[in-house]
Amino acid sequence: MQLEITIGDQQFTADLRDSAANRDLLAQLPVTLEMSDHGGVEKTGRLPSRLSLDGQPSGADPDVGDVGYYAPGNDLVLYYGDQSYYEGIVVLGRLQGDAAERIADMDGTVRVQVEGR
Repeated sequence: MQLEITIGDQQFTADLRDSAANRDLLAQLPVTLEMSDHGGVEKTGRLPSRLSLDGQPSGADPDVGDVGYYAPGNDLVLYYGDQSYYEGIVVLGRLQGDAAERIADMDGTVRVQVEGR
């Protein structure tokens, strides 16, 4: 399972884990999100519907380059900096290549197109 993520003229691919949350995510796609910087480590954008938390731990410590879900806010998250463990975070998968570095260079709010593949 993969995501195709487009921000402006840049495209990124993320590999997803097999999980109930990701199956719910793929069922919502394609979707366009307004994603904004949060804490200088991530871009977050609200999804249309909540994702299942079945089989997920209560929180996670995502790595730079991870794609996540923040359950309390119903947000898809692209991690470009170091976020510590936080309750409500679910790691969905991982961005390929230098995506995290390129996303870190994008200032402010961005319009993000997310598609499944």
